[in-house]
Amino acid sequence: MHKGRTPGIDPVLEPRSGVSRDGQPLSYSRAPAEDLAPWIAWLYVSSVKMPEDHEVNCHLLSDMATIRIQLEGDWSAEHVDGPIQGDAKAFYFGPQTQAMPVRVRGSFTSIGLALMPGAGYTITRRKASDFANRIVKVEEVGLPENVVLSALGPSNSPEGWLEALETSARAFLCGAQAPRPPEISARFERLTLTDPTTSVSAFAEEEGISMRQLERICERDFGMTPKKVMRRARALDMAAHLRGVADRSEEDEATLRYYDQSHMVREFTELFGLTPRQFRETPQPLMTLALESRQSRRLAVLDRIGAGDARPWRKGG
Repeated sequence: MHKGRTPGIDPVLEPRSGVSRDGQPLSYSRAPAEDLAPWIAWLYVSSVKMPEDHEVNCHLLSDMATIRIQLEGDWSAEHVDGPIQGDAKAFYFGPQTQAMPVRVRGSFTSIGLALMPGAGYTITRRKASDFANRIVKVEEVGLPENVVLSALGPSNSPEGWLEALETSARAFLCGAQAPRPPEISARFERLTLTDPTTSVSAFAEEEGISMRQLERICERDFGMTPKKVMRRARALDMAAHLRGVADRSEEDEATLRYYDQSHMVREFTELFGLTPRQFRETPQPLMTLALESRQSRRLAVLDRIGAGDARPWRKGG
């Protein structure tokens, strides 16, 4: 884990929502309103100031389908269908099975809404595996871009943006009486956040279903097999520690989830395309923002932080 080393940072970036103790950019993020919680897992605003000609080449690896709205910044990505330019403002990012190259030039503001496992299927009637490693315009999932953007003004505060996004989502989900995602998917996802070393066959047995049934559920709601979902969760937790946006008291536990150092390096490199050492030492601002948002939700799910509580990795927190 190379404890004691400071993760690589890009000194040009000026985060607008604070920094970690190691100087990493952070987001403003929180849980959704209670009536939206069956469908929405988490909301965030990532906003960073940098020179107009400065370009960040980074990656994203998200375990949840996410609606991302780019209010500021020139961005592009390499998804499974090839290069994609940010010529629209609102996109639906499917869950990712490996790190996706992303580029942004100039100051950027991104607003996001991460969906609960299975919510994408209840809304689109299409499996998560259909969208794995893909980025599509929100119209492809039945959500007009103008509806998403209508309440988002450039001068709003981060909380104002999230409240406006919730208003749009409420009309789309609650007003349309969208079916609720299956509880079993929420329980499996909670397991990935609490103990991603748990045997998936033990989970299936506890739920009274076969492994084949669990595999179909995970393909539909997570976009990959149960074992790969667990493997990705372990790697995402490890990545957050490497970037300094996780609770340091859990660092040894995260390391012990792997048989040995070579096991960890092999699985991590397969997902991120970098060794753990390279991942720590290379500036990863976009990835770090996503990892920090996921860790914030994880601690909220585990009742370790409440609304408005400071994250343990935040400078001054």
